[in-house]
Amino acid sequence: MLPMRIIRKTGKPEYPVVPYEDYRRLVALAEDAEDLRAAEQAAAELAAGEDELIPGEVVERLLSGEVHPLRVWREHRGLSQEALAERAGVGASCISQIEAGRREGSVRVLRRIAATLGVSVDDLPPLDDT
Repeated sequence: MLPMRIIRKTGKPEYPVVPYEDYRRLVALAEDAEDLRAAEQAAAELAAGEDELIPGEVVERLLSGEVHPLRVWREHRGLSQEALAERAGVGASCISQIEAGRREGSVRVLRRIAATLGVSVDDLPPLDDT
């Protein structure tokens, strides 16, 4: 049992006072419990098909900024520009121009592309160089 003192207010326990090392140990245990809960939730989402594991090489390509994220996701899903365009209901030239950085794409178009790729619209714009 932890050595502690109780501070009372109007006769009722208000605050426990514990040695600092015990406090740090309790905080570490609470953080471990939260990490375990998050890991269990992530595993459940994967098992239910609500989330997916992204291969390291895909993540590296996304973070490098060398290739437009739209191209990375499209290639990860195994789609050509034409196949993505057809499934998203946009022109192939639109996909090509977005990937080349010559066009940003409207919110409506990006939503359709993102839905087709199974990603968020936030996953499509290139990383800011600044």
